[in-house]
Amino acid sequence: VSSTEALSFPAVPEHLVVVGAGAVGLELGSVWARLGARVTVVELLPGVAAGMDGQVARGLERALRKQGLEILTRTRVTGAETGAEGVRLTLESEGKGAQERKAHRVLVAVGRRPATEGLGLEAVGLAPDPETGRIPVDGAFRSPVEGVLAVGDLVEGPMLAHKAMMEGIAAVENLAGIPARVNPLAIPGVIYTHPEAAGVGLTEEQAKARGVPFRKGVFSFGASGRALAAGEAEGFVKVLADAKTDRLLGVHLLGPRASDLIAEAVLALEMAASAEDLARTAHAHPTFAEAVWEACRMAQGAG
Repeated sequence: VSSTEALSFPAVPEHLVVVGAGAVGLELGSVWARLGARVTVVELLPGVAAGMDGQVARGLERALRKQGLEILTRTRVTGAETGAEGVRLTLESEGKGAQERKAHRVLVAVGRRPATEGLGLEAVGLAPDPETGRIPVDGAFRSPVEGVLAVGDLVEGPMLAHKAMMEGIAAVENLAGIPARVNPLAIPGVIYTHPEAAGVGLTEEQAKARGVPFRKGVFSFGASGRALAAGEAEGFVKVLADAKTDRLLGVHLLGPRASDLIAEAVLALEMAASAEDLARTAHAHPTFAEAVWEACRMAQGAG
């Protein structure tokens, strides 16, 4: 089944196999696990949550394993047979060979393609990319065909509702003669598991790959009074700042209310703020948001 059908199972499956450990697979897998299903997540890559900061992804994987999810990385599905009792899957893991698993339900969460077929694009001379199905656009979301604009899931970038909304606003403003752009590095990504994971800007891996010198500050929710009082002390906030200019490069979170806390970081990146800017901004005590402030102070060298 797809993620759509996985929202409306008539009963909790005894054993759910999730193919794909991206945001959707982890979110739905963790939900059904909390409802009582035995959940196995199968992922071809070395770890879960590809695209997130590596430290966040590893922490999330540990948290989900502690909750009882079985996570098989470096593993692919090579066969599937349906029967009266469910689905028999053949899996191949790197270094372990083939194995079989029986599942009552199988959720395929390996990504989606833009729904560009059947729109009549060819009739106006617009050809989507044959591999991705996406429509090429410029910074103002204009396609190669005059008068045709495209935003959201149809264009390059993550398939996120908030990205599509920002692009739609910018596209209409450009049509009205108001110059507008969307900064792709200021689009947050969130995984709504428990704990939540969120990030915006460059990951540590991306900064290293680009040769950008940076300072790093990491603050654990285990040292947050509010998180401890709420019983939500798992996770951390991680801040990356340019080593020369102190400009924020990326902010990544694993923990309570990460989906809300990331908004401050998005604003900071959009405004080209520095780690010092946030470190000198008063945050109410005791709050979860203090963890962002503390991480910025640590990136500044404060102990």
